[in-house]
Amino acid sequence: MGERPRIFEDLAGVAGGALSVLSGLRDEAEALVRARVDETIRRLDLVKREEMDAALELAARARAGQEEAEARLAAIEARLSALEAQAMGDDEPGMVA
Repeated sequence: MGERPRIFEDLAGVAGGALSVLSGLRDEAEALVRARVDETIRRLDLVKREEMDAALELAARARAGQEEAEARLAAIEARLSALEAQAMGDDEPGMVA
């Protein structure tokens, strides 16, 4: 009977060691899979979500700037047309300003 608890201690030690080994194997497998996925992403020229979000934000800002510039240009062209029309009206013979 004195021998029996020692066997249980040994079995518990072996089981604990096996769990440690399995945990280590799981970590190694995750690292290997992560490395393979990263390699595949690089090979396929895919971009990460953060890079894509940054590019989309940059494009949205550029589009907003372009629309603002187009609106300012339209306003300037309208003012120029009005000034040209006014200048043409002042140059007509017989008109007194």
